[in-house]
Amino acid sequence: MTSEGDLVHDPWLTVVDRDGVQQAVGLWEALSQAHTIRRLELPVHTMLPVVLRQMLLPVVIDALGTPRTRQEWSERFDRGRFSEDERDRLAHYLGPRYGDRFRLFDPERPFAQVACMEALNGETKSAAQLVPSVASGNNVPLFSALSEADELLLTPGEAALWLLHVHCWDTASIKTGAVGDPQAKSGKTTGNPTGPLGQLGVVVPTGQTLYETLLLNTPILPDGLEPGDRPQWASNERPAGLGCMSPAEAAWSARPATGLLDLLTFQGRRIRLIACETKQGPRVHRAIVSAGDRLAQTPEFEPHTAWQHTAKPKKGQPHRRPRRHTSGRAAWQGLGTLLAMTLPVHSDGPYTSLLLRQVGDLQGAGVLSGRYPLGVETSGLEYGNQSAVVENAIGDDLPLPVRALLAQDDWLREALLECVAQADQVARALDGLNNDLRRAAGGDPLPRDKGSRPSVQFLHGLDATMRRLLAGLRTVDEDDEELLERAQLAWEQSVQIAADREADLLLAAAPPRAAVGRTVKNGDKEFVYRSGKATGVFRSKLAGLLPRAAEERRVQREEAAAA
Repeated sequence: MTSEGDLVHDPWLTVVDRDGVQQAVGLWEALSQAHTIRRLELPVHTMLPVVLRQMLLPVVIDALGTPRTRQEWSERFDRGRFSEDERDRLAHYLGPRYGDRFRLFDPERPFAQVACMEALNGETKSAAQLVPSVASGNNVPLFSALSEADELLLTPGEAALWLLHVHCWDTASIKTGAVGDPQAKSGKTTGNPTGPLGQLGVVVPTGQTLYETLLLNTPILPDGLEPGDRPQWASNERPAGLGCMSPAEAAWSARPATGLLDLLTFQGRRIRLIACETKQGPRVHRAIVSAGDRLAQTPEFEPHTAWQHTAKPKKGQPHRRPRRHTSGRAAWQGLGTLLAMTLPVHSDGPYTSLLLRQVGDLQGAGVLSGRYPLGVETSGLEYGNQSAVVENAIGDDLPLPVRALLAQDDWLREALLECVAQADQVARALDGLNNDLRRAAGGDPLPRDKGSRPSVQFLHGLDATMRRLLAGLRTVDEDDEELLERAQLAWEQSVQIAADREADLLLAAAPPRAAVGRTVKNGDKEFVYRSGKATGVFRSKLAGLLPRAAEERRVQREEAAAA
């Protein structure tokens, strides 16, 4: 990479093309060849929304504008690539107009940074504070390959990715006080929120190419962008040649987003990267991370999150709040939220993301094929200790039948949600069997928050089956009831096999005294626990939860008896 870190032309972003070949490209090549790129190859799941929001999407939207109608969106999507006119406008945008704003080490206007920003105590910190998986300060992850005393050298490309990641996902820990920030006290800033994405359960629709993914993540805005809405690199129009920004520009404020572009590129921190020269070229080894702008409230035009609607919120609280992902649950277990196409106006409940609602609307209008191979990537971070450290990263992807997103037609959505509910209910039945066997052996049931539960292994074992089901149902039509019924039967049989396997393991591990069992008094009532009784109750529950599989077994038994 060049000495100034030219993100437009220098190869720094790893992509995978349609032939499965990896290569590093610059911003211009990533956009101009977006139709040949299958996906971005990024270090962590939480990085995809970062690159889309902080760079690719706002460049495209600011340069070309948003589609104002379904027809305009359809024309762009059906073309499958940027037109020659659009390529020329992107080239101008990333060249004469704003090309100098995408230089990582520019002495006057470094990308997504505050030039010449200094800490009140005059110190800098290791670049490790940019990477959540590396030990730094109070953030001490398990199995980190480096300690805080080790020097971390980031290539310009790595530094650019983690710089944007900090803007979006940084912890709420105490930040270095910057010179010129009137709200810094005793050399630091406290009371910081997490980065804007840290408060969301991020949902990103994905297509077959990067170009399609960009369109799927572009909202249709009938009135266009808000007046004065600009991305962060275009918000400061001061002429070049004036030297570093003044210290006062390190100050931050709590404010609402002025529009979509401001929201996507929101500067959640004030940052300055410090590079050193090595034999391999420039490397970022130190950084200053200070408090940045605070998003007053997640606006309802936020495109990348599902919502929790509250019919009667507390005074001063909004009706809708971003819905975060739950750690330990696969994305398909949250289909109830992803497929919640109708706002529960008079009750509390989930409401899917703006972009997935838009996909459903486009399919309903005949703009997007019901057989389109849509994908969804989910990501999030779990914070601990007052959100000052990262405890867990959440990331998953899954195929999603577009027809399930039709608001006015719920036949496929109901079938999918039934499958998810069956898995959850059978998982609970397995945990109930485990607890009954523990009681029969003289023990106590597992506390809710402790111990290894059979449901975890059971649900993990169903993961590949559910993904095959979702991929297969992409091509099912409404009038193909037989195919849908066969798919649901195959699902129930898979659930039955997985549940039987886990139940057999539990029974094999139960001690002999569980067969004799014991009687437990609870008030005036007595309960008898034996392994045989527990197994019978479990089998009965399973038959009720999986009726198609139970009926198929009954028919097979009758046929075998008749033969």
